[in-house]
Formats: sequence, C-alpha cells, structure tokens
Amino acid sequence: MGQPVTVVKKPSSNPGLVRFEINRSITGMGHERYVAAPGPELDRPCDELARRLFDHEGVQGVHMNSNVITVSMSFGADELAMVETIEGLFTYYRPGVEVPSFDQA
Repeated sequence: MGQPVTVVKKPSSNPGLVRFEINRSITGMGHERYVAAPGPELDRPCDELARRLFDHEGVQGVHMNSNVITVSMSFGADELAMVETIEGLFTYYRPGVEVPSFDQA
C-alpha cells in the first residue's frame, strides 16, 4: 500500500551526475540541496529521500527541484538501487509487514 512512484532515469552529459524524474513533486516549487544526510529534525519527504539516498555508497550530493532529483556520485555507485529507493519512498507496507485491519483497531 502507499503511493507508487514512477522513476525515469535521464542521461547527463556530466559524468558523476545522474538525474531522475518522478511522477510527483517532492519539493513543491522550491529547490533543496544536500551535501550530507539531513538530521532527524528535518522530516519532509525530500529530507527522508535524501537520507535514504545518502545511505547508498558513493553518493556525494543530492539536489531536488519539484520532481527532478539530481545525484552527484562517485564512479561505481549503484544507480539501479537508487531507483528502487526512490520508487519505495511512499510504500508503507512491504513484504513481511502485517497490514492493520479495522478489527484490530
């Protein structure tokens, strides 16, 4: 359950940068730039996505503007794993997690 996010990886002419376009705005109309994972006091969806992206080895920076996510990374970083991370941002019930029912409430 949750909101599926569609991710399209776009080519970049700059080596070390990868750009993802998603089917929803994650920052509204603003820009967000991260050079390190944000602290727990920041809890917007863009902050959570930045934290998850920085968990991947080789991520050096993240920039988000509306529905475009640009990641600066070192050679050999796993772009496919980043796609899966972005797609799963709004998925709350993953395999192995019991979905609550109205009877349990």
